[in-house]
Amino acid sequence: MIHLTADTHILIAIEPADFRQGIDGLAATCRYKLSVNPRSGTVFVFINRNKTMVRALSYDGTGFWLMTKRLSKGKFQNWPSSNKSIEQIIAKKLRKLLCDNDPLWEKTDPLY
Repeated sequence: MIHLTADTHILIAIEPADFRQGIDGLAATCRYKLSVNPRSGTVFVFINRNKTMVRALSYDGTGFWLMTKRLSKGKFQNWPSSNKSIEQIIAKKLRKLLCDNDPLWEKTDPLY
């Protein structure tokens, strides 16, 4: 289980990733393109080219987790843009980034 807290180290890849690759391909992207150790405990977040799907990769000490969120309709509108290849964010900002596309989210989740 992955617990996102205020202390969770989260890095977002700015450029879209090829989602045909699985855990090993995304771990290689972390290591060789982003120059970060994929086994560091950091949560790495990637978006696909169409901005309809997000994947998060994390290593918990015993193995990798690969999580996917695919939108039923629409696109992730507020994906960060930068001249850097990765950007560090906090868990609260990631939650907002992933859930803002759902207009009912604020009404249905009392913890938001």
